This record gives sequence, C-alpha cells and structure tokens, in this order.
Amino acid sequence: MVVDSVSPDTWPVPQTPYEEEALAFCRAWLAGQQQFTLFTSGSTGTPKPIQLTRLQMQASAHLTGQTLGLRAGDPALVCLNIHYVAGIMMLVRGLELKLPMTIIEPAGNPLTDLNPATASVAFTALVPLQLQTILANPDPEGRTEQMAILNKMKAILVGGAATSPALEQALQVIDAPIYATYGMTETVSHIALRRLNGPDASDVFTALTGVDLGTDARGCLHITSAATNFERIQTNDVVDLIVGNNDVRTRFRLLGRADRVINTGGVKVQPEQIELLIQTVLAADQDSPDKPVPRLFVAGLPDERLGQRIVVISERELINAAQWQRLQKAVREAFGPYAVPKECITVDQFTETLTGKVDQKATVAQMR
Repeated sequence: MVVDSVSPDTWPVPQTPYEEEALAFCRAWLAGQQQFTLFTSGSTGTPKPIQLTRLQMQASAHLTGQTLGLRAGDPALVCLNIHYVAGIMMLVRGLELKLPMTIIEPAGNPLTDLNPATASVAFTALVPLQLQTILANPDPEGRTEQMAILNKMKAILVGGAATSPALEQALQVIDAPIYATYGMTETVSHIALRRLNGPDASDVFTALTGVDLGTDARGCLHITSAATNFERIQTNDVVDLIVGNNDVRTRFRLLGRADRVINTGGVKVQPEQIELLIQTVLAADQDSPDKPVPRLFVAGLPDERLGQRIVVISERELINAAQWQRLQKAVREAFGPYAVPKECITVDQFTETLTGKVDQKATVAQMR
C-alpha cells in the first residue's frame, strides 16, 4: 500500500485489517490528535501503556529527519509493527517529513514484493532478523535485486534487538549507511545511533542533537530531551559514558542491563558482554558467512556454592566440545575465571515476546 503523505484524498482503499489500522492512525494524525497511547514491547516485563503527546512525537520525527538528511519526497518503506513505537514513528516521520510511504505488514523479508525495476526507497527501519533474511536470500538473482534496493537508500535503521557480530560483519557488503538504534517507547523511539557498516562503523552510540545524557549511582543511563518532554527517563541500561571536550557527554558504549547482572561467587558479571564474545567465537567457526550463529543467551542459575552459576542457553543447535573449550578460554582471557560459563544447555525453542524478542525469564522458567 502506497500512501502519499501530503495528499490523503489519493490514499488507496485498505485491503487488510493491518492496512486499515495504519490509515486510521494517519487520519488521526492529520486531524490533529494531540495524545496517543502506545505499549512497551514487554521484553523486560508485562507490556505497559505509555502516553505520548503529539509534540513529543513531532520532536522525535524532525530530529531523525535532520540527523539522517531526509528531505520531503524521499520515499520511505514502513515494514515494522505499527502496534509499537518503532512502527508508529515510521508513520509519523512519513507524515511530518512529507515522505511518500510504502506500508507493508511486517514480514521476514520485507523486500520480497517490491519490484526492483520501479522500487525507490530512500529510508527504512528494520529489525536484525529482516536484514539477516535479506542477506541470506537463497535466490541469487533475487538477492542481487534486493541488495540494489538497499544500496540506493540514504539511511537504514536497525533496532528492536541487538545485532550479532556475525550480522554486523555480513552488513559490510551493503553500501548504504546502516545505523543501530538506541531508544524505547518512553523516549519516543531512538535517541542515539551507532554506525554498523563502512569506515565509520563503531561500537559507540552517539546521541542525537539536544539529547542530554547522564548516569545514576549504578552506572545506568538517564535521558532528557524534547522527545521525553524534557523529563528525565531513567533506564536500567549500564553504560560506559564517554566524556568529551568541555565535559560534554553525548557518546556511550552499551554494556548491558542492571537487572541481568549475575552474582557468581560474590563477583558481579554482565552477561551481555559474554554473549557478544561467544557469538564472535562461534561466528569464526561458521563455514559460510551467510549461515547464522545459533541464538543463545547467558543466564545465572541457582547454585549452592556460588549463589549463581553462569550457563549458556542455546536454541536447537548444540555447541560441540571443541567450540566449548575455545569459548571458555576466550571468556577466561577477556573477563577472568569467574565469568567462564560452567554449562551449556540446549532447548528446542526460545519463548518470545509479542515483538519477537527472546523472553529469557520465560525460557529459563520452562526449563525447571
């Protein structure tokens, strides 16, 4: 469904309930609705309603346009779930920045139904799985055509979940700039970006203009911006906040969540850093760069001696003995003996949230 953001009288007749919902939001926005209720993704608990004002959403949309150099008339592909902030804000950007929008229901490969001869997309937002699916397209001709669509874009945003080391390496074949996003419903989508490909690729997030950052006593990030209505949003994300010239703090490395810290033998370990290293070790073992690394996460299970013992929980695919020894060695060298996983547990399938994120707590609960 193609929507002209400046000519609602030309909008098509919706063919599905999803298209009707998208157009209903667009009509409400153009009618001047001042407040909207969105729900959090539920990745760290039960989804909760968040009230956002029109001014907050406008501030976020225009800041994104300014940061990425988007101009009126740049075509946008909207292929994220509009029931959550990432999808809704793609609609708001289209309407506010006057971007013609192709709106499709979320799919593993959102480029499948685009005609490569006529498709013109300057901007889109994807989840990592969508990018991975595009890159792993088994049809060589289709993959080439879809890569051409990607390479013509001004900017591609990637969010909703962390990008793995293997995916970040695979993204280097794409010419268009790709940015990992940092944000949440409460911050009205992203407030910081990290370049994933090209010579400017970095492990550091840079805040958008006008976003004020700081940390609390735990080292967790707090955020203040026009998109937060200038209210401080305190997160549970542990960061390394980088101090620049004149004590300006606009850049940070994301280390993990405070509520995921594992206390093993009195030593606190951030599991996200171990996960990243394990994924890197396993990616180096793959016989094909297009073959995805098994999904996994690191958790702390009750242990009488240590309090919590560190384990790796993998989906479907076993980690063989040689790989296990290599990753244990890598973790020991990088983070010390207390961080070394004691066991690898394989489950048939991870439990997921409504937005497709791994629900780690529910997955662990089902193992008991």
